[in-house]
Amino acid sequence: MKPTNQTIQQIERAIKKIAQKFPTDEETSIITDIHLRVSQDSGELLAFDDDDEEVNRCVIEQWIDNKDEDFFDCVTLILRDELKRNSEVVDNMGIMKPYSFVLEDDDKAPIAELYLADDDTVIIGGDLMEGLEKDLDTFLDDLFKE
Repeated sequence: MKPTNQTIQQIERAIKKIAQKFPTDEETSIITDIHLRVSQDSGELLAFDDDDEEVNRCVIEQWIDNKDEDFFDCVTLILRDELKRNSEVVDNMGIMKPYSFVLEDDDKAPIAELYLADDDTVIIGGDLMEGLEKDLDTFLDDLFKE
């Protein structure tokens, strides 16, 4: 699923509205994560804080009644790209660092970490430890062979 210009604009607007809830000129919020949930049926993009309080809600028209099997994979990539593109806004939110944007399913189970920021360190992307278990198994197998 390739995002339309309208989808990109709607996500960018949502990111900016989330950032407005945590202005830098006020006392830094202790919140450590922004939890994003996407509904494949309604197209809603919802943002929650750590206390499960709704921070923002919008509808992404392109996502309404989307039945693609890889819907959440596509949404993950789109949201990561938009968070990265809007990093100046995201990095300057009045949230105590480190903080992250996490994509969750309807049951609040994490699907993907979208954006993690810690002062000068910003990590964007999927599983940072991807393939580590396989690498360790290979290393141990090679070690025992010797």
